[in-house]
Amino acid sequence: MSKSYNQRQRKKLHLAEFQELGFLVNFQFAEGTAIETVDEIVDRFISEVIQPNGLAYEGSGYLHWEGLVCLEKIGKCDESHRETVKKWLEANGLQQIEISELFDIWWEYPANKP
Repeated sequence: MSKSYNQRQRKKLHLAEFQELGFLVNFQFAEGTAIETVDEIVDRFISEVIQPNGLAYEGSGYLHWEGLVCLEKIGKCDESHRETVKKWLEANGLQQIEISELFDIWWEYPANKP
């Protein structure tokens, strides 16, 4: 930061100690997967991975899903969050799983999005 900001400004701008890191996630269900199965797996993804780890997920899809994972509160996701999400998706039979690098969710867009 070339300019000096006070705490209120840093919070408002999501800078320094208020920076938030997250990552993009893409995954796909097998062709022909029933909508009930998709709903059940996405619900389990949220209840088994997202909520217990203090994460938030904003995403959508049908057979191909894409979305953003970040912390539910102000803070920074780390490599362990990326690994936890990836391992769960792999263990539950999802395909074409892509996890981006961590990035500042307020000020950056990953150059190599998944």
